Amino acid sequence: MKAAILYAPNTELVIDDVAISDPGPREVLIRTVACGVCRSDLHFVDGAFPHPMPTVPGHEAAGIVEAVGSDVAHLKVGDHVITFFTVFCGACEMCVTGRPSLCVDPSTRRPKGAPPRLSLRDGTPLAPFLNLSAFAEMMLVHENACVAISKEMPLDRAALLGCAVITGAGSIFNDSQLRPGESVAVIGCGGIGLAAINAAKIAGAGQIIAIDPVADKRALAEKLGATHTLDSNDADLAKKVFGMTGGGVHYAIEAVGRPNTAELAWTILRRGGTATILGMIAPGNDVKIAGPTFLTGKKLQGSLLGSTRFPIDLPRLVQMYLDGKLDLDTMVAERIKLEDVNHALANLRTGDTVRSVIEFS
Repeated sequence: MKAAILYAPNTELVIDDVAISDPGPREVLIRTVACGVCRSDLHFVDGAFPHPMPTVPGHEAAGIVEAVGSDVAHLKVGDHVITFFTVFCGACEMCVTGRPSLCVDPSTRRPKGAPPRLSLRDGTPLAPFLNLSAFAEMMLVHENACVAISKEMPLDRAALLGCAVITGAGSIFNDSQLRPGESVAVIGCGGIGLAAINAAKIAGAGQIIAIDPVADKRALAEKLGATHTLDSNDADLAKKVFGMTGGGVHYAIEAVGRPNTAELAWTILRRGGTATILGMIAPGNDVKIAGPTFLTGKKLQGSLLGSTRFPIDLPRLVQMYLDGKLDLDTMVAERIKLEDVNHALANLRTGDTVRSVIEFS
């Protein structure tokens, strides 16, 4: 099958044939239909986060089950599925306490000595990328790295749910538990931030403030539900947020992944507010908070994939789209072929695009 291979950081991906293994116990083989090109992929491609090489990036995908291994309990050939990279075991402390996105149980990976899921034509194993390696025509994953969805759902839109949307929407529905009438500021209007804005609208937020330096992204934010927009380069940004909200927002969502934007999320909170950091802040960077400000009762929390409960939340988000509540169409900037993946990554580096979606034949 064809896949986009990353041999070393800061190099272009190479489209080539790779070998894929047969499904083992509790594994499913998925024909990839669509895959979003996410900024998280870029962090690894550009070397900001370390990862074993060579590998096939990609982690925001949807497809159709082609084959299942032994002991697969919840999926069958022909199922339409959305994948997610935080595969869960279902039995550890994180899973049984309702936090499957934090599961790191090794039982979901192939045991030592087993053949690799993916390998180069010369037999060199390919390191699994976030349990998925989705920039490929096929994916071989643990059954708890995907969930079956309604076949009415367009798979090119469904792919976005696997990372950007569950992260952004989950930050509102799960991490913040925003109530109608409360205010929220979203810093960064890429795919994750726009999903948070749309979710805040669905949840009934009173004020939704979108903060981004790109005017076109602020316009998209308004289309998806933002009541106010601000340029993140505005020197009086915090002052303007305080003026709009009468003292700061109830919730701030950071969807950029930089120390200064995480600090901004804390700064623009009202007393007792909560800031949720979604962005991937690279190793070696620290977020600095003035000690006395903790006496205001504000809270700072991290989140992985919006604390999503995958088998429950993903089908609900699909239904929200089918009911016309969740807007995924606006988030797609372009549809491309696998051969255009380096172009999509280059667009992410400029910060001017929302989501490129790879469509497979």
